[in-house]
Amino acid sequence: MNALLPRFLKSMYRKEPISSFIVIVGLVDAAIGGVGGRWTLLGFGASAIALGILVRWLQSQKIQTAPIEERARRYLPPSSSPSPLPPLTSKKKRRSSY
Repeated sequence: MNALLPRFLKSMYRKEPISSFIVIVGLVDAAIGGVGGRWTLLGFGASAIALGILVRWLQSQKIQTAPIEERARRYLPPSSSPSPLPPLTSKKKRRSSY
């Protein structure tokens, strides 16, 4: 059990770093508020945890609904260009500006 928890936390943090950061901040705030008797900090931490879980759920829903073609970016055209580009050489000789 002790070896599984850090591995699970690392894999979840790598998948969704923003929502994981929000959840971690919420957990720290809730722990400090609960131990110190600060109910507003505990409530803020609990709401931050809920916000982090909501953000993670929304990100997972967005990934599942996107079609495969929209997720794949195409950087090159589907076929090569019909004719190559002309060389970029200057026919005029440059004069030195000394």
